[in-house]
Amino acid sequence: AGHSQGSLVGMLASKQKVDAFISIAGAGRPIDEILIEQVVKQSPIFEEDLKKTFAILRSGKVDENFNPLLTSIFRKSLQPFWISWMKYNPKEEIKKLNFPILIINGTRDIQVSVSDAEMLHKATERSELLIIEDMNHVFKEVKTDDISDNIATYSNAELAIKKELVNNIAKFVTQIE
Repeated sequence: AGHSQGSLVGMLASKQKVDAFISIAGAGRPIDEILIEQVVKQSPIFEEDLKKTFAILRSGKVDENFNPLLTSIFRKSLQPFWISWMKYNPKEEIKKLNFPILIINGTRDIQVSVSDAEMLHKATERSELLIIEDMNHVFKEVKTDDISDNIATYSNAELAIKKELVNNIAKFVTQIE
């Protein structure tokens, strides 16, 4: 199983002896597409700078001249990480798995959209798709579209994870032959 970035890592690791795989809030697209979308939602002015730097990184080179306002994303120590991550397309990697797959996403996930889960599901006939109403990226229940309220749940240990998540994972795992 893998969550978020761990979904892709889990797919890659599943080339070993594995009976099934569970992707929770896993991206259905390459990471550069997701990051561009996330940043542009809040700061559209950076779209061209993001695309330029990610194109350089995709070619396997570092970008010494990125927009300094994007240092939190493109600082020199992170660029090799992005280069290695962009080598993989989750839709292509999931196609290589030859066993049952459960793909889970929440309707209140502000980091990985339901459409990403749907992309993964459409990429392979071996998958089952589960969309959990009002679940966010960290498996907590959120009843509002307010981003601040959603993010506040991330560090709130008092909030339980959605029971529907636990119950469906247990059901999937117990059905594996």
